[in-house]
Amino acid sequence: MGLSLYVDAARFRANQHRILATLPEVVPVAKGNGYGLGNRRLADEARSLGVDTLAIGTYAEVDEVADTFPGSLLVLSPWRAFEAPTEPNPRLIHTIGRVSDLEGLLARDPEARFVLERLTSMVRHGFTPRELREAGDFLRSHEGGARFEGIAFHLPMGGASHLSEVQRLMTDAVAAGLPPTTIWVSHLTAAELAQLARAWPDYTIRPRIGTDLWLGDRGAFTVKATVLDSHHVERGALFGYRGRAAPKTGTILVVSGGTAHGIGLEAPTGANTIKARAGAIARGGLDAAGFVRSPYSIGGKQRLFAEPPHMQASMLFVPQGSAVPDIGDEIDVRVRYTATAFDRVVIA
Repeated sequence: MGLSLYVDAARFRANQHRILATLPEVVPVAKGNGYGLGNRRLADEARSLGVDTLAIGTYAEVDEVADTFPGSLLVLSPWRAFEAPTEPNPRLIHTIGRVSDLEGLLARDPEARFVLERLTSMVRHGFTPRELREAGDFLRSHEGGARFEGIAFHLPMGGASHLSEVQRLMTDAVAAGLPPTTIWVSHLTAAELAQLARAWPDYTIRPRIGTDLWLGDRGAFTVKATVLDSHHVERGALFGYRGRAAPKTGTILVVSGGTAHGIGLEAPTGANTIKARAGAIARGGLDAAGFVRSPYSIGGKQRLFAEPPHMQASMLFVPQGSAVPDIGDEIDVRVRYTATAFDRVVIA
């Protein structure tokens, strides 16, 4: 049965509708691995919500969702001539962060739809104040049916509120002479979005939401791996690719889920707190000793990897005296949803 994600449909969709009721202008985000659920499935969920726009990460993801979601597709990655489609597509809303790209887009498609992204404290993509004024000057001189869809801000997630940053950056949009249309923004709370709407009543506020919309109720999700094989080993017995010796008598349990699924692959977290750094040091000590904690749990107890995960399976060590599940049983797995590829997703 592989690595499976089970989703409580009622709780999953109740969370979506709760956010939609609070933020009716929400723009769902479907990108990357689709938050573990898959972009096509999220596109179908967005269609069921009745929203008019879906945000995707890259142009390569357009084909994943275009047949499922009928509305507009906001591409979050900045437009680049070498990557964007050459044929005009009226459903696409492009993200522009450089004057040269704005010129290139409108040369290719004079009636293109686009948002202008202002550089934030993320320092990832976007216009500086001077460049935004240049973009405004260019648009006023442009002859054609170009559709300016608003100003976009991609904000950091951590730390204090970034509402004041948006307020400050909005003055740059006004100074650039851009018409008041829409503010597309990420990572503000509902209360902050309400404050932003009161401060800029001439604008429509469109929050782009992914994690909170799809994964907001973590209790709706259960991840299970299947026990594929089980082998009793005596202390000192060799096993695995690397011929490691069993530290004591017990069981080598072979379970579904490996590096191809994202098991055992950990993205850097920044470890910016004392607790996080202590955890990193502890994990490093276990690794150095050859005992690496796995994300798999049996009977509520987290088990150790017997050796590093294989591509599609992992080997666990269960010491003698502990309960050993049967072949075909499922065991719990803790994963990072945005970095995991499941063999199947069951929403019921």
